[in-house]
Formats: sequence, C-alpha cells, structure tokens
Amino acid sequence: MKGTKSVRWNTLQITAVGFLGVIFLGGILLYLPVSNTQPIAFIDALFTSVTSVCVTGLVTIVPASQFTLFGKVVLLILIQIGGLGVIACATIFFFLLRRKITVRERVVLQEAYGAQRLGGIVRMVKKVILGTLIVEGGGALLYTLQFVPEYGVIKGIWYSVFHSVSAFCNAGIDILGENSFADYAVNPVVNITTILLIILSGIGFTVWFDVIENTKELIHREVPGRWWFTRLRLHSKLAVIMTVSLIIAGAVFVFAAEYHNPETIGGMSLGEKLMASVFQSVTTRTAGFYTVSQGALHGESKLFCSILMFIGGSPGGTAGGVKTTTIAMLFLACLTFVRGGNDTECMGRRISVANFRTGFCVVMVAFTVFITGTIAILVIEPDSIPMVNVLYETASAVGTVGLTADLTPHLSWASQVVLMIMMYIGRLGPLSLVLTFAGKTHPRDKIRRLPKEQIMVG
Repeated sequence: MKGTKSVRWNTLQITAVGFLGVIFLGGILLYLPVSNTQPIAFIDALFTSVTSVCVTGLVTIVPASQFTLFGKVVLLILIQIGGLGVIACATIFFFLLRRKITVRERVVLQEAYGAQRLGGIVRMVKKVILGTLIVEGGGALLYTLQFVPEYGVIKGIWYSVFHSVSAFCNAGIDILGENSFADYAVNPVVNITTILLIILSGIGFTVWFDVIENTKELIHREVPGRWWFTRLRLHSKLAVIMTVSLIIAGAVFVFAAEYHNPETIGGMSLGEKLMASVFQSVTTRTAGFYTVSQGALHGESKLFCSILMFIGGSPGGTAGGVKTTTIAMLFLACLTFVRGGNDTECMGRRISVANFRTGFCVVMVAFTVFITGTIAILVIEPDSIPMVNVLYETASAVGTVGLTADLTPHLSWASQVVLMIMMYIGRLGPLSLVLTFAGKTHPRDKIRRLPKEQIMVG
C-alpha cells in the first residue's frame, strides 16, 4: 500500500514538474532572436509557451507574423508534447532508445492514463502514439486539399501538418494570420477536417479502443449488429452520448442566437450558418480555432459557450474542462436523489460513491479556480471591460480552449499571469485530482466512525 501511494505521488510530481520544465524551456526558446522576426517581451514568449504546452490557444501576439520558421517548429513540438503529455513523450523517448520500460515506470503509466490494469499498459501507450500519428497524418492529408493549391506544395504541406497537430491536440494555435480560420468559414474541407480532428481527440483514447474492439467483433459477426452500442463500456456510452448531445445543443443555440447577427453568421446562407454553428459548438469544447468573430458574439452566446468550455471534452484524450462524463455522472446523481434512490445508476450499472466524490471534487476545484481567476482579472482591469468578456476569457483558460473575445492581447501583464496560472491548472488539474484523490481512503474510516449529525441545506 505504501509503495502504491509513493508511485501515485511520484506520478503527480513528474507530471506537474515535467509540464513546468517544458513550459520554461519553451519560453526561453521562443524568446531567442532566432525564433522571432521582431523583438518579443519575455512574458509574451512565456505566455505563448504556456498556451502551447497547455494546448489552450490564447495568445498575446500573432504567431504567423511574430515567429520565424524555427519558432513555429518549436511551437509545433510544444503543442505535440502538451497534447500527448509529458509522460507519454518520455515513453516515446525510451522506445527510440530501445530502453526497457521498468515495472515502476509501467505503474506510473498506469496511473497517468487511469488504466484499470497494469498488464498491457505499454502496448496501450504504443497504440495511443500510433493512433495519434495516423489521425494527425490523415488530417494533414485532408488539409492539403485546401492548403497546397492555395500556398504551394512545400508551404501547403507545412501548414497542413501544423494545423492538423494543433487541431488534434486541441491547441487551437494557427499560423495563418490574425483571423484564425475565419477566412475559411464557408470552406467545407477546412471545417469538416477540423471538426473531425477535434471530436476524435476530444472523445478520448479509451473510447477509441472500446469502439474499435467492438467494431471488430461486429465485422467478424461475433455479435449481432443491434448489440454494438450496448456492448460498449459505460464510460464510452456516456462519452459518446454527451459529446453528441452537447454538439447538437451548442449548434442549435448558436444558430438561433446569432441567426440575424451580421457580424457573425447573419450574412451567410442557411447551409453556411449551420456549418458555422456546428463548428462554433465543436470548437468551444476545447479546440480554440474559430470561423466567426468571438468578440462579436451576442452576450447570451458568450455565456452559453463559456458553459461549454467549462465542461470541455471527455477524459483520456487531449481535451480540457471538467469533462463530459463528470457532468453526466453528477446529473445522474441529482436525478437519483430527486427520484428518492440511493445508488447512482446508469444503463444497468451502479456508479460508486468514490467515483462520484472524485467527480464532485474535480468540478468544485475547477469552478473555484474559474471564479477566483475571473474576480482577480476584474479587480486588476478597468471597469470598462464587460464582465461577460472576462468570463469568456477565464472559461477559455481553465478549460484549455483558447477562444478569446478579443481581450487577451489587451490585458495587463498581471492579468496575463492569472490566465497562465489558470491554463496550467486547467491542463494539469483534472489529472492531478484523479491521481491524488481517486481510490484513497482516510485511515480513520477503517478504525472508527464519528457520530452523524445533519446540517440544513438548500
């Protein structure tokens, strides 16, 4: 038991310190003259490193014009490390050196990926890395259909690779210019490719493997087709259902709220409005690219998108936020209470109390960070800044999304530091909370029980 606890804390420390180390190294590299076309303040270089490693996408400069090719390559590497995670990247390094993964390192990998079993953990990491390369390669190939004819072969391939990695890692950093993907708002190739990359990475690797395994059984006719979805694990079912539901809900809301807004989708055709609305809904789930002006969105749209950003994607992938399955579990727990039940049940399964406590803790800590950061920036900045814009920025930071209401570049250095801290917590928070609290039992629970006493609530 003692050994397990030691490994658990070592995993947390390795992850936290590893991310910090990569962030500061990235900040130094991006500060070098060789990385820049013009002088850059160190806080801007550090902010860019934080947003890259934390796969967020908020920027204080324009990467396309600020960085040289060397600087953009550094950006790409930082994004890939941030998307896969420090531990996975260290494992890749071990693979390249043909170094044997020790039992202790396997336990660290198990803790980092939340795997239920130690057996096959190295094989699973290899599958994650291979799957990432395949999907990113496929995304780059699709992007070339647009970027190669537009920019030429060399530049088009480079743009395709960069934006495929950025989209898959949910970073949302582009090297096209100041307008992100706004120039491609009605381009089906760019829209559909980006949406697919965001969804595939945001739904989580665990869901990938579960779906692939069940699909293989279906192809080999080992199970009837009507059983395919029911044979998925509860986690996969909730992740898929919540992902589809949130995408539809977000698209419908944006479509209705922005329908007549000439600064966003008002001037588009019906089909273009639908595509832009779906893109906005998907990207708010932690990607950061945009095809319509975020600052021009109506206040109600910004507030609703802030909620989507706070929820984020699903566990086990590159997405941020408190995660779809966490929100689903808390909703099911409330539903159980309203119906007068005791156990949180879903699709013929019972969710453990320990699982619920972990999810509740994740949401509470994330919400505390969100509110604290929002208040801090409101105190630092002048009263003329609308509160909904600050909420949009802080939700984007803690959810590691990267969408901005045209506010981040104009904030003071103190507010930018607040956002950097929020991005770091957002990238590390859910993982660190799981590693710290999941499955731990207080020693006194096994020795004695304190007297119960109720408090008034509600």
